[in-house]
Amino acid sequence: MTAERVNRGTTRREILRLGTGAAGAALAVAAIPGAAQALAAKRGYQLQGPGTSADRINGMRNQMAAVPLETKKLRDNLQVIYNGAGNVVLLTGSDGKLISDTSVLPNAPKLLAQLAAIDSAPLKLVVNTHWHFDHTDGNDAMHNAGATIIAHENTLKRLSTRQEIKGFGLTFDPAPVGAWPRTTFSDKAALYFGSENVHLGYIQPAHTDSDIYVHFEKANVIHGGDVFFAGRYPFIDASTGGSINGMIAGADKLIAMAGADTVVVPGHGPVGDRGTLTTYRDMMVTVRDRVRAQKTAGKTLEEVVAAKLTADFDAAWGGSMVSPELFTTVVYTTL
Repeated sequence: MTAERVNRGTTRREILRLGTGAAGAALAVAAIPGAAQALAAKRGYQLQGPGTSADRINGMRNQMAAVPLETKKLRDNLQVIYNGAGNVVLLTGSDGKLISDTSVLPNAPKLLAQLAAIDSAPLKLVVNTHWHFDHTDGNDAMHNAGATIIAHENTLKRLSTRQEIKGFGLTFDPAPVGAWPRTTFSDKAALYFGSENVHLGYIQPAHTDSDIYVHFEKANVIHGGDVFFAGRYPFIDASTGGSINGMIAGADKLIAMAGADTVVVPGHGPVGDRGTLTTYRDMMVTVRDRVRAQKTAGKTLEEVVAAKLTADFDAAWGGSMVSPELFTTVVYTTL
């Protein structure tokens, strides 16, 4: 089967409730002391945990699925569904339902039940913000429920071939064909769904090479996917094109789109606004500049990690499974 291609221009409780997903669920990383973690990362990010890659992925799925789904209203016809994986945004209207991201596979029945409990309108469209499994694992179930899947062309490329996230030593076999996007785009696309104008736009490689934003124009809501992690250090997947400079540029792009009253939904964490997004961007810029200065001066990765350059940010941003050491390592190695 092939996808239709469209090109239209150019406290612990909160962590468990909101989750950190594939990009943040570094189950093995959290248990590795900083120095050992940095050394492991220098050898290619092979931060291995017990069991096979498939075992660890299933363990992550089950941990994320243990977090109850929680729905919060954003605007009259828009809701965010928090869960242990990536945040799901739901649009309801006269054309049925559209969701942005699909969580992990064990959550699919719960997500479908949650959608059905809202009203009887069918699920028509799924938009993926990027390829990672904590945002696309439920695609096949949503496709089987009647939804058409839309994403950037690189999401199709990643889901249809074997992938590796070296940061966690994880390998992913191709997703089921039903999970593949049927409609893809390279730069921008527009969807007119019910009374809402939904704009999709590519974000040059940031968290991955498949990131997009989903802009609900009339409702004034942006889903930024994993270009935006709220209240936690982000993971950057260098294996599929991510970099710290790309993340900063991606955050700048979202900031430029947002107005004073825009609701900005992150890939993980509570919803925010232009101010919280700007604070997040500023944190990344400061850490990037500190690490870059040390790297330019000839400091090794081990020395930079040991210098604890994020110390003044750790209380506010270090409360997830992406540790300060891992964040520093990823910044250093993607500069």
